[in-house]
Amino acid sequence: MPQASEKIRISSRKPFYGWWVVATSIVTFGLAVGFPYYNLPFFYDYFEKSFHWKLSEITLGFPIAALLTLWVGPLLIPRFSPRRLILVGTGLTALTFFGLARMQGALLFYFALYFTYTIGYIFSGPIPHQILVSYWFQKKRGFAMGLVYVGVGFFGGIGSFLVRGLTDRYGFRMALTVLGGLILLAWPLAIFVLKDRPSEVGQFPDGAVEPPADAARVSESFRTLLRSGPFWLLLVGSICSIGSIGSINMHMKLVFRDAGFVDQKLLNATWTTASALVLWSSIAGRLSIGHFADIFSKKRVMTATYFIVAATILLLLSVTPARTYSLYIFAVVFGFSMGADYMLIPLMAAEQFGVNSLPRAMAVILPVNTIGQTWLPFLVSYLRERYGSYSIPMALVFGIAMLGAVAISLLPNQPAAQTDAVPKAALAERSS
Repeated sequence: MPQASEKIRISSRKPFYGWWVVATSIVTFGLAVGFPYYNLPFFYDYFEKSFHWKLSEITLGFPIAALLTLWVGPLLIPRFSPRRLILVGTGLTALTFFGLARMQGALLFYFALYFTYTIGYIFSGPIPHQILVSYWFQKKRGFAMGLVYVGVGFFGGIGSFLVRGLTDRYGFRMALTVLGGLILLAWPLAIFVLKDRPSEVGQFPDGAVEPPADAARVSESFRTLLRSGPFWLLLVGSICSIGSIGSINMHMKLVFRDAGFVDQKLLNATWTTASALVLWSSIAGRLSIGHFADIFSKKRVMTATYFIVAATILLLLSVTPARTYSLYIFAVVFGFSMGADYMLIPLMAAEQFGVNSLPRAMAVILPVNTIGQTWLPFLVSYLRERYGSYSIPMALVFGIAMLGAVAISLLPNQPAAQTDAVPKAALAERSS
């Protein structure tokens, strides 16, 4: 019977399956997040006109759902494999869009659908895909993560044209129904192609002949993480930046309307152009920043990116019909920084706390980030209704974005100390 070391050498001759996981995750991540999250705000003005809801009511569904689902991440994420999370999450997201297509104006029903959507987002969105990449890669983790996030920008950009075309021709209800059906295409990929860990096919991360150093680090408990200063800095920094990005994404179309894009067709076309540019330029941001994160200090790369996010808020307010070039400058810069922003959080968490702690760390960070991602846009809606313009609300968002950049700059340069380790021999035997 072959010894463990012989099995390791044999497994190293197999083609590395991790790149298949990346290629598949590009599609599943794009279907789970790119289509729904980045294109749902397109329908807000249609909800406003069809159901006579206030802007603050439309943007309140997500924040309430984020609060009510805070328990989902810490309680459920560490208990299930990434593949199962993707299956359940995309099913819930599709169900949400089918419901949105059929609602008749009851706000409680709308809020209930956002509750379902938020659970679906937590289950099938960033967390399982970040965990998959972190399990399969160590040395090339940043580049691999950037590739996976390409799916969000690519599918989100395609969705921008899709929802506009379907809405113009068949109405917003048909557009919502089609999006829901497309999301379910993630199921066969998750079932038949994705693998949760390299050990399932007798391999190690990066296709190496032995496990990487961070695979030997045991998972930190929730208590240990919550007592860690770097964890709180990462949590505060990410919630501020994600909240700022969420405010721009949710209000971008309405900011354009206030800036003078009042004709509905012109407004739709302007939003489509901006959204597609944002999402497609985010691809360049994810690939380049992912590569930089593999060769330079992740802290410095992340800090610089967060400061750029803050600057894009000022660019958004400069967009007017008279300055068409301003739309392109804003969309490209914002997209580049947004793409890097989301991706850097799990990379920093894995570096600071170890890859085996990533499910627990992100199970706290993502739901809390969702609070900022949803409640800050709601606050922007409230301030816009009170003051009659976006100047004061966006000034607040700018200040919060700057706070997030400062918090990240205070992170330690070296990862937190390891608490315990599993011997490499035990890991080799486990993988074999």
